[in-house]
Amino acid sequence: MNSPIIGAIVMAALQVTSPSFKNNDFMPSRYTCEGDNISPELKVDGIPQSAKSLAVTVFDPDAPNGGVVHWAQWNIQPSPIIPEKVMDGVMGENVRGKPGYTGPCPPSGVHHYHFMVYALDTMLSIPAGSTRSDLDNAMRGHILAQGELVGLYTKTKQ
Repeated sequence: MNSPIIGAIVMAALQVTSPSFKNNDFMPSRYTCEGDNISPELKVDGIPQSAKSLAVTVFDPDAPNGGVVHWAQWNIQPSPIIPEKVMDGVMGENVRGKPGYTGPCPPSGVHHYHFMVYALDTMLSIPAGSTRSDLDNAMRGHILAQGELVGLYTKTKQ
């Protein structure tokens, strides 16, 4: 699992899937800049009963300059389904400098999009528009479980 949280002790693994695409498979264009540009539904199994909230990030490590953040959202109510276009919780800043989800839109080639879901033992008190780095720092020491789903995408129109 690819975790940005250094030094965190993770007690359990979440199983993150989507009804729209399989792990390490291509995402439908509906969730990208060539489609509706909305977040896909995520299914999360193994959420600890003690979880107070969920957080989600999407990171593209294949983008230039060390990668980019496509989604950071936290204080989502613990649920086995994070719905498409989820509005629950607090939205952080994405690569476009705006809050919420922005879909894959690679300039060329196939990129990997790491959907990370974290079960936390608290609600976080960082403000809307915070960066993924702010989120990573706020989550430190509060992660009960985490899981990852990787989606692939390449633009059909260059």
